[in-house]
Amino acid sequence: MAKRDYYEVLGVSKGASASEIKKAYRKKAIEFHPDKNPDDKEAEAKFKEAAEAYEVLSDADKKARYDQFGHQAFENGGGFGGGGMNMEDIFSQFGDIFGGAFGGGFSGFGGGGGQRRVKGSNLRIRVKLTLEEIANGVEKKIKVKRKVKAPGTTYKTCSTCNGTGQVTRIANTILGRMQTSSPCNVCGGTGEIIDKKPADADAQGLKVTEETVSIKIPAGVVDGMQLKVSGKGNEAPGNGISGDILVVIEEEVHDKLQREGDNLHYDLYVSYPDAVLGTSKEIDTVTGKVRIKVEAGVQSGKILRLRGKGIPSINGYGKGDLLVHVNVWTPKTLSKQQREFFENMREDEHFEPKPESSDKSFFEKVKDMFS
Repeated sequence: MAKRDYYEVLGVSKGASASEIKKAYRKKAIEFHPDKNPDDKEAEAKFKEAAEAYEVLSDADKKARYDQFGHQAFENGGGFGGGGMNMEDIFSQFGDIFGGAFGGGFSGFGGGGGQRRVKGSNLRIRVKLTLEEIANGVEKKIKVKRKVKAPGTTYKTCSTCNGTGQVTRIANTILGRMQTSSPCNVCGGTGEIIDKKPADADAQGLKVTEETVSIKIPAGVVDGMQLKVSGKGNEAPGNGISGDILVVIEEEVHDKLQREGDNLHYDLYVSYPDAVLGTSKEIDTVTGKVRIKVEAGVQSGKILRLRGKGIPSINGYGKGDLLVHVNVWTPKTLSKQQREFFENMREDEHFEPKPESSDKSFFEKVKDMFS
């Protein structure tokens, strides 16, 4: 089933401000909150859908990528990774947005107090891709060093907060007794502290290990795009959730093809005889070599368009084209016989420039390229 547009999910326009997006999410979240709709699977699905939309639209960088590339920008773990976060994840990340609407939140999680799940730190890596890999999509296996819970590490309930993750303070003021709650500074709000850990573990009971991670990269990604692989970053201590791997795409320079959006450009050089008589040439594309026909009398600057031989759109709107720019190569040195031939052709009418209406100017050709 295709995902709904995130703006449609929250019921806001594309130009909505951050405060409008937050207000719309809070309204949807309260409407479909599990406490308000017990055992209602449809409401739970809409609750998660709204949280997924807010997770992207509330982040300026993710919102910009979504506006440009749509849901494709968050495939392979982008955003919520296709709804991969559970209720605990949602309340851990956005629980404070409900205020006091549901008391203690949901199942012990949320902004109204109670233990919260700490998320491990993210890892950021750069992946270099060739144009061929970008055009076809690719699966990369990358070795990463990440922190995981060291074998033998055990945790126990924090005695300072009694496992709630919160400490309550009461102060006497001129307005009366005021009660405030804040995350426990001993356990960091997790409700747990280390009981035992091996000697090679750090203060949080974690150790660094090398792991091979498989990353599926969709066709059509662009240089600088960031993908997310959920749950493959550093682990968190106790009952926390793992961070993510942020994959930054780096496009390698191709020796013959130049990319412009979803279109590709190729410079084809033909000799003067080939331009006069016509020929066929084999050229490179991102899916292999193809042979094209060059008509007799071709003019330098002619653009041959090979439709569908470019890069697939990241939004799934088909493929770009391969634009072949014909350049007639003029020899710089001639033999005596060749020079005599061309001297004799100076006054020949066949060699006189006679541009026709179909021979477009440079600016017209550029205009056609973008039409």
